[in-house]
Order: sequence, then C-alpha cells, then structure tokens
Amino acid sequence: MLELMTYLEANGFTNFIVSGGDIDFMRAWATETYGIPSHRIVGSTVEAEYDNTDGKASVIRLPGVVLADRGDGKPIGIYRHIGKKPIFAAGNSDGDLEMLHYTDANAHPSLKLYVHHTDETREWAYDRDSPIGELNKGLDEAMAKNWTIANMKKRWNTVFSFEK
Repeated sequence: MLELMTYLEANGFTNFIVSGGDIDFMRAWATETYGIPSHRIVGSTVEAEYDNTDGKASVIRLPGVVLADRGDGKPIGIYRHIGKKPIFAAGNSDGDLEMLHYTDANAHPSLKLYVHHTDETREWAYDRDSPIGELNKGLDEAMAKNWTIANMKKRWNTVFSFEK
C-alpha cells in the first residue's frame, strides 16, 4: 500500500487516510508511518471544548462521539474534511462499503478497490466469518459491480518491507 500511495502522489493524486479509528490516535502515528500530513487524516471524532483557564488555552476532549468514521460515517467524514467525492478509494472491510459507494457515485470515472486480507502466514486473514475485520457484504458487492479486489495471498509478492 505504501508503494501505491507513493505512486499516486508522484502522479498528481492527493492521498488521505480515512479510518474508523480515533482521529487523534491516527494522527499520532499515521503521519510518520504513511507520510500523510495530519490534516489529510480523517477519523472518528469526539466531543471537545475550548478552555482558557489561567490564560492557558487548550482543547479538552469530552465524552461523546461527534462522528463514528465507519459505515455511513465515512462519506460524512470525507464530506466534512475533504469536501469532494473521491475518484479512488481503497478499503478492506464492510466498514468501508459506504465509502466505496460514495466513490462509485462520483460523476467522474472512479476506482473502487478492496484489499482482501487472505494471507494468514505473512499478515492476517479475515473474510466472511472472521472475528475481526469482516469482509462479507463488501466482497459480494465488489464482485457484483466488478470493483477491483486485490487478494493479498495471490497478488502481493511482499507484504512487509522487512520481507525483502
């Protein structure tokens, strides 16, 4: 995926990370890991308030979710943070299906990609009946709509750079 993101950037694309994870958590590590600036990371957000006690300005996280950035929350997060429909989106679970629907609804040609985690030896395998990362509805829809499915076990020579 890093190679794909590098290729896209080199060819004029602007990459974003759109994760179901907490936006503050994602920004803490994903910027360095993926080379994506923090303002291009979209994630779940919690309630917050501004505080200026004793002249020390800060933002305090509060209980309560503003946006759960998975399922139908992903297109909302994209709309709020990016402001336009993607022309390329990649996902790896049913939590990404609505994001791929949103991409598919673009007036411009678009690419919808599911990364199918099938390599239990080099990475992790999850599919229809997995306890984590379920890919069920998304896999069916991708096949029915002829979206791209990248089967890790069959198609990826290298999963992690340290394998080379």
